[in-house]
Amino acid sequence: MHMADALVSAAVGGTMYVASASAAAYSLKKIKKEDNPKAIPVMGVMGAFVFATQMINFTIPGTGSSGHLCGGMLLSAILGPYAGFITMIGVLLVQGLLFADGGLLALGCNVWNMAFYGCFIGSMLIWAPVMRCKTNKIRITLAAIVGCVITLQLGAFSVVLETVASQVTELPFEAFVITMQPIHLAIGLVEGLITAAVLCFIYEARPQMLWNTAVSSEENNKTELKTMLFILLVSALAIGGGLSYIASSNPDGLEWSIEKVTGNTEITANDAAHDMAGQLQEKTAVLPDYDFAKGDSVAGNGFSGITGAVVILTIAMGSGYIYKKRRKLKPDITNEQTE
Repeated sequence: MHMADALVSAAVGGTMYVASASAAAYSLKKIKKEDNPKAIPVMGVMGAFVFATQMINFTIPGTGSSGHLCGGMLLSAILGPYAGFITMIGVLLVQGLLFADGGLLALGCNVWNMAFYGCFIGSMLIWAPVMRCKTNKIRITLAAIVGCVITLQLGAFSVVLETVASQVTELPFEAFVITMQPIHLAIGLVEGLITAAVLCFIYEARPQMLWNTAVSSEENNKTELKTMLFILLVSALAIGGGLSYIASSNPDGLEWSIEKVTGNTEITANDAAHDMAGQLQEKTAVLPDYDFAKGDSVAGNGFSGITGAVVILTIAMGSGYIYKKRRKLKPDITNEQTE
């Protein structure tokens, strides 16, 4: 559901940048207040995992369309809304800059549609209430499916609103929304099942990794955190690097909807803002469309999957290192000021 720049005007794109940046600033403030350095490696590994799983499009039977995980619900169920949101921004930023997946002008829209709803609506209004009194696999599955369906419906509807408000294309509201909502309902159901499977696995192995859950003392410490993160990281590399060949080649839900309405998936927009964003993306996207620049190959897809996962992990671990260094310096600075 990554929006291309051709769907978005500079005004709408800028507005959504402001909205998404505001949510990001608030999230960073909350993360800083929580002061939990142990969350950094979890953010890195889970960001790499979500990036890898997003590469594997699954076919929606009988439609000619495909879908992939958004990941916001999965991340926030583990990291909470704030760290989950920041991690999703990192994933979307790497996708846009290195792989030209989603436009740079539309990045604010994509953050809002794919990260905000999943991480805030999904975790706070669905996950947390369901998990409040008791945690078990039935509740996890229910929260995951309901959360993915609702947040993906909100994201799909926002895509329609942002596109129509931009008035860059001639996509009519009624026809566009009628195609977007049902196909993303189906995608949301599949994403919910996959998300539930991952969360149930984590619950079985290390239940205290799940955010805001009622876990008894007997259920704690089944698997050490380092071991759990290693398993998830290896899974991310295996999915991103080894399963690319099974990904569906059908257009995703957004592309499919556009084709159903217009008869064509190619939509272009030519003005200064779009040209500038396009030129910048051409320079930064070293692996456009998750492939080598001069060919379409499984090797290119696999290399892209591993590269993206490693980049996201490196960014997170680098941020964690800087954060720890600053924490160590704070007492020294305070002592100097008191002297």
